[in-house]
Parts: sequence; structure tokens; C-alpha cells
Amino acid sequence: MIKVVASEERHTSCKGPIHSELSFSFSDYDDPSNTHFGCLLALNDNIVAPGEGIKAHPHHDLEIVTYVVSGTLRHGDDRGNTQDLETGSLQVMSAGTGISHSESNPSEHHPVRFIQMWFLPSQRDLLPAWDSRSYSQEERMGELKPLVSGKVNDNSLRLNQDINIYVPILESGKELNIAGCGKRRTHLFLLSGHVDLHAETQKFSLNPGDTARIKNTDDLIIRSTGSGESAEIIIIDLP
Repeated sequence: MIKVVASEERHTSCKGPIHSELSFSFSDYDDPSNTHFGCLLALNDNIVAPGEGIKAHPHHDLEIVTYVVSGTLRHGDDRGNTQDLETGSLQVMSAGTGISHSESNPSEHHPVRFIQMWFLPSQRDLLPAWDSRSYSQEERMGELKPLVSGKVNDNSLRLNQDINIYVPILESGKELNIAGCGKRRTHLFLLSGHVDLHAETQKFSLNPGDTARIKNTDDLIIRSTGSGESAEIIIIDLP
């Protein structure tokens, strides 16, 4: 089963200096038919204006993954972690028994765009944890390497859930092959560029902001189709 959700089908939220495109029910957007995909509860495409941000607020028993698409995102939390996350950075925050954090744009001139994903944890009431890492375009070019994983891996950020997150970049005309997911799910979100998604006898063309929710499907082929333009994709493998 493959369900493609076009960019314009997302819910738009504009709260002052913060613009969000929401893939699932979130905050005051309530759609009982669109609450989650497996353990994925939220995928929010956020843009924060220069000098603005989100004040400190609490979370518990959530796995929160943030990817900075462009600009700089400043993180601070009540566990003493502070970090300016630049373009290409990933952050994992395991809220566990409770953590309070803020997110802001330290730039005076440029907006910051970041994707934030929320997942249910595989275990509740663990101690909070936080980590971040920056990945260059060269590291991700044409590579399907997990940057976030529930498995112990020196090359990826760890979180408390059986998922893998990839953020590959595909040059025009190049393709990625994803082995059959069996009973697992795959969620694709196209950040930029254009791709064709091939699955069995089906073909879907994706544009920036489009998503594909996939389960019970054999091997997938993702081909970058932009004219001289690379494609950047967030791929989530989840139960």
C-alpha cells in the first residue's frame, strides 16, 4: 500500500513569526483520520523568522528528531544542553521522564527551516537524553546510511525506538534501491528536487513537500528526475 500526500494537502499553521506545514494532527489541527503512521506522530515543516523562536516547554515519553534544512536553530534545555544547529544538523531528544526545551533562530537576517519528527518511544519512563551531529552533503550523496537509529551504531544518533532515518541526496538521474520492507513501514518526505517512486507496477512522481506512506510493499526504487537539480529526501524505516 502506498499513499501519496501532496504538499498542498498538509495543514498550514501560521502563528506570528512561525510558519508550519503539518503532516499529521498537531496542536489545534485535529483530524481523527490523520493522527499517525505507525509510531510516527508528527512531521512538521517549520520556518521561524529571524530573532524569533519557541519558548521553553515540556515533553515526556517522546522521541523528537529535528533536521535543520537551512539556517541556524538554537537549542536549549533544562538538562544543560545548548547548541546552535547549522544546516545539515540532526538532533535527537529522548524526553523520557521529562525535559523542557526551547528553540529559536539566533540570526538577525535569515529564517531557519527545520523538520521536526515525533515518535512514540519503545520504552517509557527512561532518563532524558539529548545528542546532535552534523552531516555534510558529501557524506549523504547517493548513500542510504542511517543517520538516526534505534540500534547501537557509532555512525548514527541513537533513540529509543526501532526506527532508522536516512537523509540522502540524489543527483539528477541517480537512483536508490530500498529492499522490500515486508511488514515494516517506510515514510518518505521530499525536501527538495523531484523524484519518481517505483514500487512493483506502480509509479508516483513526488514534488517538494510531498510525502509517501508505504507498507506491505516489495522493493522500492527512488529516482531523481530534476533537470540538473539534486533531490534531498527524509526516509524513515519504522515498525
